[in-house]
Amino acid sequence: MDELEEIKRKKMEEMKKEMDKSTTPSIDFPDKPVIITDATIDSAVSQYPVFILDCWAEWCGPCRMIGPIIEELAREMKGKAVFGKLNVDQNMQTANKHRISAIPTLMIFKDGKLIDKLVGAYPKPALVAKIQKFL
Repeated sequence: MDELEEIKRKKMEEMKKEMDKSTTPSIDFPDKPVIITDATIDSAVSQYPVFILDCWAEWCGPCRMIGPIIEELAREMKGKAVFGKLNVDQNMQTANKHRISAIPTLMIFKDGKLIDKLVGAYPKPALVAKIQKFL
């Protein structure tokens, strides 16, 4: 009888481990910027521990200058931070809510809360230094 109890106990432990695995949410960290809209910003900001939103417009020269840098940082910081891109001309509700009056503006969110704003086209080393302190 003891042997049967031991088998039952081991089987229960295995089943419990499997259940624990399936309930643990896994976060997918993309390696490129995610397109954000007025409708998706809240879920994106709350989904990732560190979320950096590039607020830009197509006609903005400095925005086009930092675009490739944002792409590189999304790859390099995969697993630590997620980057998003919000076109302010197409998403005025978010731009107004966060009082974005100059672009490019990078908004840094940590655990769903806005913790910093960077306005202007920073060179890559300066952006990395600013972002690193929030990771």
